[in-house]
Amino acid sequence: MRIVSSGVAAMLVAMLACASGCPDRGKEAKESRPVVRGVSLETVRPVSVPELFEVSGTVKAKNHAPIAARISGTVSGVHAKEGDRVRQGSLLMTIDSREALAGAAGAEHAAAEALARKKLADVTYERFSRLFEEQAVTRQELDTRRAERDMADRALARAREASRAASTVAGYTRITAPINGIVTSKSVDPGATVFPGMPLMTVEEEGQYRLEVAVPESLLGRVSAGASVPVVLDGDADNAVGRVVEIVPKVDPVSRTFPVKLDIPSTGALSGRFGRAQLPVGEKRGILVPKTAVVERGQLTFVWTVDNGNIARMRLVKPGTSQGDRIEILAGLSAGERIVVGGVEKVTDGAKVE
Repeated sequence: MRIVSSGVAAMLVAMLACASGCPDRGKEAKESRPVVRGVSLETVRPVSVPELFEVSGTVKAKNHAPIAARISGTVSGVHAKEGDRVRQGSLLMTIDSREALAGAAGAEHAAAEALARKKLADVTYERFSRLFEEQAVTRQELDTRRAERDMADRALARAREASRAASTVAGYTRITAPINGIVTSKSVDPGATVFPGMPLMTVEEEGQYRLEVAVPESLLGRVSAGASVPVVLDGDADNAVGRVVEIVPKVDPVSRTFPVKLDIPSTGALSGRFGRAQLPVGEKRGILVPKTAVVERGQLTFVWTVDNGNIARMRLVKPGTSQGDRIEILAGLSAGERIVVGGVEKVTDGAKVE
């Protein structure tokens, strides 16, 4: 007779009990699956999307005025510094140029003398004209006085023109703002000696900016003026929209690129900022999904897919550029799959979608 140990006997009893009344673990897990309701689904379909090429460049003011010296002299006063906002016509700098001032004074004196000679020639001609009528002088004497009057007229005109020119040159000693804007650079300080053509200041108009980018020569002819372009400035999280306003069809022989200029929104724009633009250069087949479908958690970017059994699964994706309220998915999704596009905050991995 075989004797069964107490431990083995207890195990046999437990197995017999489970055979008659133990719960189904798989069924229990299936019944405990969370259920999600009130979400929106969309089937992924390939569509035609713009083919974009990213280029980088620098933000510049649409209107800027570099100011250079027009005469030689010494800077006697600087009345604006970098960062100052100035109005058109306001005084920025003064230059001490005694030669220019002396030339203006001499030209003005010469004009006054020419005017005096002109008046004398007019009076003399009128007197000789009356004497000629009285036959007191000959016609030759009258013609001589007429010629003197005409030469005095021409001499006065030349003197006045020279005086205006000298006054204009003397006016170059006062440097004024050519536009409303902000002073972005100042090259000289009081006491500095300047010469014609030497840079003094730069004034840039606020509120209108452009992003100037360098585009590879292989894309020449594929960029269209007037195209709306996604633009992002360095440090900004959100994209803006720029517009291609100028394409310079000249390739730099060193960089093998050509310039393209885009008008951009003024919000956050400052001269010198680094920016990137996505230029449309053609079309391709791709996948666009609503931005509401894309979830970002830490370093992960994913969407919720729903399989044939209506079970939600997390799917990591690689997003591309935005196209209005939709975003391109470069990897992670295939045509025909269903994704959650509304109510994503309700979904958990493995939940049943109803």
